[in-house]
Amino acid sequence: MSQEDTAHGRQHADAAPDGSPPPTYLGILAVAEFRAVFVAQVIATLGNVVAQVTLSVLVYERTRSPLLASLTFALGFVPHLFGATLLSAVADRRPARDVLVACQAVSFLVVAVMAVPGMPVWALLGLLLVLGTVAPLFQGARAASLPDVLPGAAYPLGRSLLRLVSQSTQIVGFAAGGVLLLALTPGRSLLAAAGGFGAAALLLRFGTRRRPARWDAAEGARTSVARASLAGVREVFAVRGMRPLLALTWLPPALAVAPEALAVPYADELGGGPTAVGLLLCAAPAGSVAGELLAGTVLRPRTRVRIVLPTAAVLFVPLLVFVLRPGVLLATALLAVCGLGFSYAMGLDQRVLEATPEALRGRAFTLATAGLMVGQGFGFAGAGAAAEFLPPHHVVAGAGVLGLLTVVLCRRSLAGRDGGPADDRPGGR
Repeated sequence: MSQEDTAHGRQHADAAPDGSPPPTYLGILAVAEFRAVFVAQVIATLGNVVAQVTLSVLVYERTRSPLLASLTFALGFVPHLFGATLLSAVADRRPARDVLVACQAVSFLVVAVMAVPGMPVWALLGLLLVLGTVAPLFQGARAASLPDVLPGAAYPLGRSLLRLVSQSTQIVGFAAGGVLLLALTPGRSLLAAAGGFGAAALLLRFGTRRRPARWDAAEGARTSVARASLAGVREVFAVRGMRPLLALTWLPPALAVAPEALAVPYADELGGGPTAVGLLLCAAPAGSVAGELLAGTVLRPRTRVRIVLPTAAVLFVPLLVFVLRPGVLLATALLAVCGLGFSYAMGLDQRVLEATPEALRGRAFTLATAGLMVGQGFGFAGAGAAAEFLPPHHVVAGAGVLGLLTVVLCRRSLAGRDGGPADDRPGGR
């Protein structure tokens, strides 16, 4: 890396090009266009969670099958990989606002059709697959367009704030879904959820600017969406240094879900009840919120980039203590500390953005977000499968070992790419 590139990277990471101070959460909320994206995220997340809760109840009432009821949650994640590999080119060949509005409009129509009385269960589950297919396209297009709304060091803060509100809104959404089902029929509850997607589409349509597509329209016309998307996946993986960054995006969260996946059997192993389960489930999310807020307000942007790998290691070091089978209170404290490590994503977001060519940005972010969701699904399944043969506390400790090994291997890959330790290079190039 040249001295000029290094200086530019530091300026880009720590302050705006005009030399103004580093951005803050309050500062990015003052951007009207981002506020529209932010509010749309809240409304759409509420609609999505309410739809999931309602469908789970509706399917169980009709079939009395716990498996089919649980599929209403699982089927929302399964198609992420399909959408990322075959549709991601849309995020680059169409203006971002058009993609975002279209995805929310499709979600509105799908959930509204779900509300039709007497809709067969197989049709409801099929419509869920449609929702899961457009979800990664929406998430990738939004992530790829966010640097245009929040340039420079404001971008990681915007991503962080959207993650925080998504986590918080999901909790509220589960409660809201239960309340709505007490007051409304499942059909009307689904219509309310559809209304959330419709409102989000209108907010994005009238609250954000329509910017040109990143991919030349003439070039795109010569290639089908599926072929361009598959080619984009190959191109993303071919970008210098992208593979370890994607590994850091996907693998640590996939391994870090082990304590959440095994909260019930671990609490049972300790002789605890529902209270113990609740403590274990809430600890990491609470730590995650605290970690992102601290990183976003206390650390400078360049520092967040520099300590990506040490922060990711924080996710797993406390898990090693589980080999001693800690009690509920100590386990809760350990998981809260683990949650602090999720703030590594803020610096990682900046590194991924800087490593991605602009023409590939939509496909890269669609692939990254889809891999994150699919990886967490495999993480839940893998932890459960391992617990069939090993005590839950050993599985959690094993996830800690694998997580630290992943961080070490990614560090070596990034160091080999940069010619030196990756976490000492703010620009990440």
